[in-house]
Amino acid sequence: MSPPKAVVLLSGGVDSTTTAAIARAEGFEVYALTFDYGQRHRIEIDRARLVGRQLGVRDHAVVTIDLRAFGGSALTSDIAVPKHRSVDEIGGGIPVTYVPARNTIFLSFALAWAEVLGSHDIFMGVNALDYSGYPDCRPEYIAAYQRMADLATRVGVEGGPRLTIHTPLIALTKAEIIQRGLALGVDYRLTTSCYDPSPTGVACGACDSCLLRLQGFSASGVADPIPYRADPTSPTAPP
Repeated sequence: MSPPKAVVLLSGGVDSTTTAAIARAEGFEVYALTFDYGQRHRIEIDRARLVGRQLGVRDHAVVTIDLRAFGGSALTSDIAVPKHRSVDEIGGGIPVTYVPARNTIFLSFALAWAEVLGSHDIFMGVNALDYSGYPDCRPEYIAAYQRMADLATRVGVEGGPRLTIHTPLIALTKAEIIQRGLALGVDYRLTTSCYDPSPTGVACGACDSCLLRLQGFSASGVADPIPYRADPTSPTAPP
């Protein structure tokens, strides 16, 4: 029998790369889905392609949508990316790097491709612990989208295997995610996390995403293998 197909949202970052490796380890044939949505850190698209090749995905779709048409985020408009924030600041409130409705849009594309492929599985690397306060990374959001998918799909109406949204990282710390990926042979040198990289893709080491990544590698006891523009420091944890 051929392996089951899974659509995996792949941004080229630590979380999505680890999620793709988990899907592969669980026996799925991975169909990677990446978005060029007008993000300032477009280097992640190239990194996602590298990761996809390294993981041996069955197919890799890069879909272009322009969320700059709406803006409203430091990632899609001319708003400064926050830098050098503490853990308390990162976890307090919804930051300007939140892209309105991004995960809802991404999951809708994933749902469409899964229906076309005859896949019953979508993997997404959302995380509710070491994250930047995004409302569309919470378990209750995923549960609500799952209920909607049950109503909105052919298989939901006609019966058959239920489409499942897998979020294997949702309750893990960043350190636990990195350790899981390393155990699966993930090459984190291929990944990027920075919201404000240099024109050549070198990470800033100061945005929320860089700081959470650095804290995760430090807590896991492994050096982060990617270069940074300046000597980075992890955010200071609360006492």
